[in-house]
Amino acid sequence: MTTMLRYGVISSTKSLWRRYCGLQSSFRCLSSSDVPKGIPYDKLTVGIPKEDFPLEKRVAATPESVERLVTPGFKVLVESDAGSNAYFSNADYESKGATVVSKDEVWKKSDIILKLRPPSPKEAAALENRTIISFLWPNQNKELVQQMEKQGATAFAMDCIPRTLSRGQTYDALSSQANIAGYRAVLEGANEFGRFFAGQMTAAGKVPPAKVLVLGTGVAGLAAIQTAKNMGAVVRAFDVRPVTKEQVEAMGGHFLEVDFQEDGSGAGGYAKEMSKEWHAAAAKMLSKQCEEVDIIITTALIPGRAAPVMITKDMVAKMKSGSVTVDLAAETGGNVETTVRDQKIVTDNGVTCLGYTDLPSRLPTTSSSLYSNNISKFLLSIGPQTTHEKGYYYIDHEDEAVRGMLVLENGKMMYPAPLPPPPPVVEKEEVKEVVLPPPDYRAPYIEGAKRAGYLSASILGLGMVAPNPAFAGMFTTFALSNVIGVQVVLGVSHALHSPLMAVTNAISGTTALGGMHLMAHSTTPAVWTLGALATTLSTVNIVGGFIVTTKMLDMFKRPDDPPEFYHLYGIPAAASLGIYGIASMTGKYPEIDTFAGTLSGLLCIGGIGGLASQKTARLGAVSGQVGVAMGVASTLGHLHPSFGTTAQIAALMGIGGAAGR
Repeated sequence: MTTMLRYGVISSTKSLWRRYCGLQSSFRCLSSSDVPKGIPYDKLTVGIPKEDFPLEKRVAATPESVERLVTPGFKVLVESDAGSNAYFSNADYESKGATVVSKDEVWKKSDIILKLRPPSPKEAAALENRTIISFLWPNQNKELVQQMEKQGATAFAMDCIPRTLSRGQTYDALSSQANIAGYRAVLEGANEFGRFFAGQMTAAGKVPPAKVLVLGTGVAGLAAIQTAKNMGAVVRAFDVRPVTKEQVEAMGGHFLEVDFQEDGSGAGGYAKEMSKEWHAAAAKMLSKQCEEVDIIITTALIPGRAAPVMITKDMVAKMKSGSVTVDLAAETGGNVETTVRDQKIVTDNGVTCLGYTDLPSRLPTTSSSLYSNNISKFLLSIGPQTTHEKGYYYIDHEDEAVRGMLVLENGKMMYPAPLPPPPPVVEKEEVKEVVLPPPDYRAPYIEGAKRAGYLSASILGLGMVAPNPAFAGMFTTFALSNVIGVQVVLGVSHALHSPLMAVTNAISGTTALGGMHLMAHSTTPAVWTLGALATTLSTVNIVGGFIVTTKMLDMFKRPDDPPEFYHLYGIPAAASLGIYGIASMTGKYPEIDTFAGTLSGLLCIGGIGGLASQKTARLGAVSGQVGVAMGVASTLGHLHPSFGTTAQIAALMGIGGAAGR
């Protein structure tokens, strides 16, 4: 009995110990950092309501972005016909894994609402204490934000993305929608304008190109510049930020400047409010521009403020009848004083003023696709971007994008986001003043005198050891040709270096002349074969080089360049070859071969020298071609080969020429 009791106690003790160890192990597992932060995606429902704002055709999610959310585990509810105005059917959404439900179900059953326009007070009430991601404009919609704050809601504003954050460009819906607005503004202006954008010269008469002025060169302005330029208009642009000048000019526009020095660059890439003096100088410049241009597109905005008026009624009155203004800032008051929101009006002097606020919605499919990419990728980054745990939604204040766009968190006001800490001040090291020695003005002259002395001594030394007059003559030719060649090549402009290489390649093909000598004086088949190969391959270089040169020079030719008649140079070229041929065949002028060779050399050097500028480049190519032709003719005249050898040379050069083409 005692033994059994002892055994029972021991067994119970061991069992309790095992349970204690198991609990300890479980506690360690639960407190481990291996447990992901946040809520798993499969526990969250995302809702996509239909936008009911007047004239709004966009939708916050497309079937493609729905698939992007469903794949990692989100459940997606889409209000019936939410995407119909953007040409996305209910069946399209269902095919990607979404569930199509009523409006009430979207707002009641969703944990996270993805929207485009700020919610109405009624929609905000339906949100209760859940989460919404949309455009909010918290400075302009303070009552809406306060309502959601009282409800304990969480809100992210797509308009509050830190635009200086490089990865934030992926979520930058302001830029993606502004790009579409700028493009559409040009189309609307062109639709109202009574002429072509591109100038035309027709049998019926000349049509001048339209002159377009773009005010504000942010994303929308640059898109307008590019579109108008692509349509053939003459584009001028103006912005208070001088740093945008290079971007405008890179797109082919002309950047206008005010005769008053003041930088309008503000925080986050926006413009700031300018001084009265600057406005006076700008008004004077713009007033003059209004008299000249046909279409004005304005895009100037200041965050949290009414849009600045840049084109006054008096300026519009100076515009020509039939001119058009397109005001992209109409929703916040407008940059043009005559703008009427969401309306088209015609002034007494015949200027059409457009104040449409739904320009992105006029391309609903594209604008919805881009916005849905922005918002869905932002949702998928909330958590995984910093925790590196995929599949878990977690609001991490260490994430600059999340913290910057977070307006409310469980009813707590989080807007505006704190400014990032300033960069650490780096103490400048004291730079010790370096005392430079006085310049030695004699040194370069001494070096130059030394080099001249070395060169002179070397040439005279070669003269002392020269074996015969032939060596001296060849050395003289070699030295002078090098000096002339270097000087000619150094004069060629950088833009013509490629044609220069092609011309020199063609002229270097005069090695064919050596091959012709071998063929004419060959005593063995091996020598003849080498000469034939040299002649054929060199002719490939000659013909191919000149063809490539001509094609390259054609690339520099503009449609409005005057006609060229370089073929007329063929008349003196043919006459020179004919005179030389007749004189050589008579045998009465033995030295004419040498002078023909000299003429050939001068023409080849002139061909290279002609590439020094665009104006003489094509003449240089013609000169090089005639020079090589004269070189071949003078070689044949000097050799006086038999008819059979001449036929062989002609055949081989014909083969090489065909291959060079």
